[in-house]
Amino acid sequence: MLQLYIGNKNYSSWSMRPWVLLRQAGIAFEEKPVRFDSFAPGSQFKAQLAGLSPTGKVPVLVDDGLVLWDSLAIAEYLAEKYPDKQLWPADRAARATARSVVAEMHSGFTALRSACGMNIEAHLPETGALIWRDNAGVRADVQRLVAMWSALLQQHGGPMLFGAFSIADAFYAPVCMRLTTFALPVPQPIADYVRRVQALPGVKDWIDGALAEADFREFEEPYRLRR
Repeated sequence: MLQLYIGNKNYSSWSMRPWVLLRQAGIAFEEKPVRFDSFAPGSQFKAQLAGLSPTGKVPVLVDDGLVLWDSLAIAEYLAEKYPDKQLWPADRAARATARSVVAEMHSGFTALRSACGMNIEAHLPETGALIWRDNAGVRADVQRLVAMWSALLQQHGGPMLFGAFSIADAFYAPVCMRLTTFALPVPQPIADYVRRVQALPGVKDWIDGALAEADFREFEEPYRLRR
């Protein structure tokens, strides 16, 4: 059986992408959680991944001795291994576009990702309002998301970015979490898409797991103090 090594569900956006993809597609796998304690060289997190991932990061997919340590590489591998799951759109042009928007997520939106870390359990609208006011990069990233999602939803008719669920929706699922946590302003059709993504069984399972963890890491909580 496939094994997927992931970090804390509340925080690990990169882990969320392949986990949701596997769960939503109905592909059986064994979840291998690696708890965030620190990302320092001597941390337990790094020790658990030593000898498995050359980067010392999650996610990591293991399939009968084959080890993949990048979320996009994992997604491409799963699409090839399970063609019947149609993880990419069937149409060639749509598939090329889907790869483009996934690659953009993989390497871009750095302002949004840096300022608004994924924290599913948290509700930080006041912090989000300050970030929105003061961070032009976040506003630009959200504007790009709105333009991209609006065009895709209109072109393909929804409910997902390319009609049916695909790798693209799995890759943008953590962004949906960020928009919700920080209550960043988006038009109603985009807010509706966010809710549809969060209602997907695979995404809901991840959210439920995140809420059940109650494993709060101080270095992942820059905006609030817990008693």
